[in-house]
Amino acid sequence: MRASLRSIGAICLAAGLLAVGLGACTGSDDASSPAAALEAIRARGALRVAVYEDKPPFSYVDSEGRHQGFDVELARRLAKDIFNDESKVEYVIAKAQDRIAMLDSGAVDVMLANFTRTPERAEKVDFALPYMKTSLGIVAPKAKPIAKLEDLDGKKVVVVGGTTSDQYFTQNHPKVELLRFDHDREAFQALIDGEAAALAQDSTLLYAFVRMKKDFVVSIDGIGAADVIAPAVKKGSVGLLAWLNGEIRQLYNEKFFFEDFDKSIRPFYGDDIAADAVVISE
Repeated sequence: MRASLRSIGAICLAAGLLAVGLGACTGSDDASSPAAALEAIRARGALRVAVYEDKPPFSYVDSEGRHQGFDVELARRLAKDIFNDESKVEYVIAKAQDRIAMLDSGAVDVMLANFTRTPERAEKVDFALPYMKTSLGIVAPKAKPIAKLEDLDGKKVVVVGGTTSDQYFTQNHPKVELLRFDHDREAFQALIDGEAAALAQDSTLLYAFVRMKKDFVVSIDGIGAADVIAPAVKKGSVGLLAWLNGEIRQLYNEKFFFEDFDKSIRPFYGDDIAADAVVISE
């Protein structure tokens, strides 16, 4: 086996395929140029994208079993620009706490599961240019609103494990009892069922929730620093990252994300939230 591997390495080097073929020779899935990265994806036949199944309006599965949402529209556009066919997407359902591992293992090419860019995550994955703004918020029953974060001391707060909400409250509010769930659907249902005093999540998601559930209100918005959401790829995926950044710049120029907002998010927000409060366009 060792002799065979050495032979493969020699052939690759002798053929001058170091830039494109190094991944095949070493077992890495990285391609060092955009063209090589896209060729590997085309050879497979589909762009593998991680999305959620239960996070409307960003990525969710509708009543007919179809993937929908703001992130899903972006995935379709990426596939269209790679294959000239927006259907060439393989959607892989993500859990918040598994997103980095999914990239590390090569299970997906691009992470579009509403992934907030943080310094800690940026040490483990490579983020492309952002396309959305967000911040943490608190949603609570209208009958029992939360005026300030200190009001949550000694109370239960629902979070999805592995999210920025989980990390923020773990690090900054140890007196809060966190009730963790794997999925947004379970987390919001726990709040509705009265299992906790509040739920912490990205404000962009909470705006949609309170419009559908009139008995709840976003009590606190803009907790901590403002954040951005961006696609991510496996660490060291130089070619794919370069292509993604070029693609997003082009989508900025086309105002694609504003169009995506009108199609995917406005039906959930109504006219309460302006597109430029959420969308990044340059």
